[in-house]
Amino acid sequence: MTELRHRGPQENEMQQQPDDKGSESEVRTDGEAASDSETKQDSGVPEIPPTADDTPEVLNKALSGLSSRWRNWWVRGILTLAMISFFFLIIYLGPIVLMMIVLCVQIKCFHEIIMIGYSVYHSYHLPWFRTLSWYFLLCVNYFFYGETVTDYFFTLVQREEPLRILSKYHRFISFAMYLTGFCMFVLSLVKKHYRLQFYMFGWTHVTLLIVVTQSHLIIHNLFEGMIWFIVPISCVICNDIMAYMFGFFFGRTPLIKLSPKKTWEGFIGGFFATVVFGLLLSYVMAGYRYFVCPVEFNNDSNRFTVDCEPSDLFQLHNYGLPAVLQSLTGWKTVRMYPFQIHSIALSAFASLMGPFGGFFASGFKRAFKIKDFANTIPGHGGIMDRFDCQYLMATFVNVYIASFIRGPNPSRVMQQLLALRLDQQLHIFNSLKAHLVDKGLLSAIEEAA
Repeated sequence: MTELRHRGPQENEMQQQPDDKGSESEVRTDGEAASDSETKQDSGVPEIPPTADDTPEVLNKALSGLSSRWRNWWVRGILTLAMISFFFLIIYLGPIVLMMIVLCVQIKCFHEIIMIGYSVYHSYHLPWFRTLSWYFLLCVNYFFYGETVTDYFFTLVQREEPLRILSKYHRFISFAMYLTGFCMFVLSLVKKHYRLQFYMFGWTHVTLLIVVTQSHLIIHNLFEGMIWFIVPISCVICNDIMAYMFGFFFGRTPLIKLSPKKTWEGFIGGFFATVVFGLLLSYVMAGYRYFVCPVEFNNDSNRFTVDCEPSDLFQLHNYGLPAVLQSLTGWKTVRMYPFQIHSIALSAFASLMGPFGGFFASGFKRAFKIKDFANTIPGHGGIMDRFDCQYLMATFVNVYIASFIRGPNPSRVMQQLLALRLDQQLHIFNSLKAHLVDKGLLSAIEEAA
């Protein structure tokens, strides 16, 4: 792998002089030298020392005879297969394990980004920076997951008095917790470092917005059915792999300056491969209730259940083909699941817009002249390096479900009605009865009874 050169600690604190730019050529995250103008503009930004080669020794010995290009290819390939195998394992273990993994990934991603901030500015000895960062993480998670518990565990929450009180005043408690952290930050301000401390305050909150908010959306997608979790994630993984493969073997035309190793050949090849993969994976998964049924909490057994009568979205239908496709294939109709049509939108977004999450991460890493967020996974970098596109995908899936899939939820409405006072419930009952009488439905129901 390409090694990064970096400045010494004394040079980091001094502004680069014009006559030094020839001897201080900086290195891009992909190993290419940065331009002189970019070097001059970024000379005042402290750098993080490059991470050491964390490739397992057994792989280094086995691949020692290969060039650095092919050695990196094999390391990435072997570790990719290991991660995919682990992904299959957690799917097999069920939705609860998936939720715990999402939470662990969220914490690790937050840790990697926060540690970059601390590593860049640690010489200033900012008080309470790391402590407050983790405290704000706790506050935001308490707010989001408290809302989720109230929504999906309503009966359990109403059954226990302490939980009922926490649920009733949840938002006030969340605000009080955040306000405490806000006051702690103000009290920690130190003269001569005000601007830097506000930089770090903003750093923490942007990290919370990117990581915690979007990981919470992943949990919401999971509750809609594991297929809404697995297919989008798999499409991003497929696009990442296939774009790398097409770019590695056929790439000639650079795609974007932020990531000069990305090519148009890899981008286009990854797009078509991902759309085909999404169609095939959706067809396989749509036939299993375990994947398509919403994840619900059973109040009788006090456990999650994944069992239902699949909706029309997961029932096979016959679709007529356009005349052009009929002449090419000889088929007049094709039998497929409606979800497969939605999978085209998911896979297209994963291929066209998902990579911009990676480009954003590349720009962030280039700003601080680092190759990876961390060295957790040999050949791949940190956890954030693998999930930079997944978070953008999670937001799209959540918006897509809310816009085109999810309708009013009767059980959710009943939960809200039961939380009202008795006089309010009676008022809604009378209003609903009058509405049904006006529509002529109530009299028909009475006659049928």
